[in-house]
Amino acid sequence: MTDREPFRTRIKVRHYELDTLGHLNHAVYHSYGEVSRLELLEAAGALEGLPGLASVLLETHVVFRRELRAGDEVDVTCDVKFGSGKTFKMDSNIYKLDGTLAAEITCTLGLMDLEIRKLVADPRGRYEAAGADLKLMSTAE
Repeated sequence: MTDREPFRTRIKVRHYELDTLGHLNHAVYHSYGEVSRLELLEAAGALEGLPGLASVLLETHVVFRRELRAGDEVDVTCDVKFGSGKTFKMDSNIYKLDGTLAAEITCTLGLMDLEIRKLVADPRGRYEAAGADLKLMSTAE
């Protein structure tokens, strides 16, 4: 492990994202995680150089810790954890600007071959071969 912080994306909670109680709607937490995942993949150069392949979300889980309201600004982290199989993890935390943890998001993804619609082996190796910045993607590198 390194002492490096995970990748962060800042997002402002908008009024139209609220539920009837005035809290951020539960589904929007998933959207914020997706924003951070895509921002990280783009910043790391992991969206280029993989013709015929795409990352696909297989599972996602949110633990809600604190409510968010309109006007709140949050930092959404994203950190990739590669294993030895066809899947990998992209986990996010949503923090209020005062450091309060608002939510934890865990996701399982894979790289899909878009022609045969199957996951490919060694997603880490595929990203590396495509020139993605693995050090930016994961604090475990």
